[in-house]
Amino acid sequence: MSEDMPRDAILRGDCVEVMRSLPDGQVDCIFADPPYNLQLRGELRRPDESVVDGVDDAWDKFDDYATYDHFTRAWLSEARRLLHKDGTIWVIGSYHNVFRLGAILQDLGFWILNDIIWRKANPMPNFRGRRFTNAHETLIWAAREPQSKYRFNYQAMKTLNDDVQMRSDWYLPLCTGNERLRNRHGLKLHPTQKPESLLYRVLLASTRTGDTVLDPFCGSGTTPAMAKRMGRRYLAIERHPDYIAAAQERIDRETPLAEEQLAVTPARRETPRIPFGSFVERGVLPAGTELFDRARRVCATVAPDGSVVSGSQRGSIHKLGALLTNAPSCNGWTFWHFEREGALVPIDVLRTEPDPLREAG
Repeated sequence: MSEDMPRDAILRGDCVEVMRSLPDGQVDCIFADPPYNLQLRGELRRPDESVVDGVDDAWDKFDDYATYDHFTRAWLSEARRLLHKDGTIWVIGSYHNVFRLGAILQDLGFWILNDIIWRKANPMPNFRGRRFTNAHETLIWAAREPQSKYRFNYQAMKTLNDDVQMRSDWYLPLCTGNERLRNRHGLKLHPTQKPESLLYRVLLASTRTGDTVLDPFCGSGTTPAMAKRMGRRYLAIERHPDYIAAAQERIDRETPLAEEQLAVTPARRETPRIPFGSFVERGVLPAGTELFDRARRVCATVAPDGSVVSGSQRGSIHKLGALLTNAPSCNGWTFWHFEREGALVPIDVLRTEPDPLREAG
């Protein structure tokens, strides 16, 4: 077993065999789009055009459910070994296989965090009219173990969703147009190519800049391409030479975002715990500065010791905010605002902005 984890590469071979050659615990996040197991169910022989673009490639052929489950258990076991103790895995599937995937994930000790419904904005119609149009796929997001301190960029997801909590149903279009890779005959290169918007959201939610992302079923290369664009390291595995060539060309065309473009909105728990008084003593928000609530209904003045004063009442930014609003508690960082260039700005911004005085110290 190699002690060094290759990065920013596509490795050719069977995913289980390749993963067995890699060292333990050096992957931060895995995105896996495994075979759907369609042909075993006879989906293609009906035929039912609503089925995931009609997958009839050799990689999706299994003799029976036991063979499929054995394969699934093998690659998921290796995936769990490769994950860092605080790493997470995303597995996507349709109704044909996702329930088997979920059961095996739990059997192996993964801790399921969410199931995400990818609702397709433009699903393939059901031409025979014998069943509902298959308009969604399911992503299972799981931590390596119950004790994992997994990464979730909650505030970034909320910001992406117009400052509303991101829900577990995602409305995104299928991969179409110029994004869809085609072979020399103009046909779809890969039948289950995932849209870039889906992988963008997955990586934005669960990784940070510099993390290593593994895709054991690389296919058309959406995962490594998005990882490169977003400043993540990647490792992909694929056994089909045509897919590898197309994926590598796609990755080579990607230009990583500049370092300053990669920063996302931090979660509140990641905001530095800085006493309000430190901004006062450093002159960032000096004594005498007037503070207001957002609607300018109340006003207070910053005192030299970092307390705030309104009339005869004095207290911390939190205590005085609660007193003036007759509330049991108050987050003074978001309640109090100060004037900057004619606009009211919450004092909370001081904790996220560069502070030359603090950096010089």
